[in-house]
Amino acid sequence: MERVPDTPAACPRVAGEGVQCRPMPQPDPQMVISNPRQILPTTRRSVTHKFAIAGHEGYLTIGLFEDGSPGEIFIKVSKEGSTLSGLIQGFCRAFSLALQYGLSVQDAVDRFRGMRFDPMGPTNNPDIPEASSILDYVARYLELYYERHCLDERGGPEASGGAPASGEPARRT
Repeated sequence: MERVPDTPAACPRVAGEGVQCRPMPQPDPQMVISNPRQILPTTRRSVTHKFAIAGHEGYLTIGLFEDGSPGEIFIKVSKEGSTLSGLIQGFCRAFSLALQYGLSVQDAVDRFRGMRFDPMGPTNNPDIPEASSILDYVARYLELYYERHCLDERGGPEASGGAPASGEPARRT
């Protein structure tokens, strides 16, 4: 980590006179908590789900760890090259790294559910009839998928032969 100079003479002038430098606070070694990154297998299972929000189509792909829990996500939206597409790709990278470093799916869902920006509106998924953004839809879908995954492992409705919910993932690979 690079330190900011302690003395005004060593401080670069950014915005002219009056710039003051302060030393960077050093992290308390006892407060630094680091989870090791869980790396997904080179060949892994995934779930791909087609969605539409207010007529905007996209695909959500969830890469799975060997235990079936989500470890990465990819979102492909119909407007390739757009600002929205670029921001979504950046979100997916950060979200995937957070999952790999130990952020629980539920914590992630809690932080992204309810975000509001266009496109928003009706969806083609009866389990999520309205979405306030693509990120809201993805968070709610992950929550449904993750809950369904946990029910399956505990002998829930799908494991006992019950019909899958209408938002069942489109393809498993």
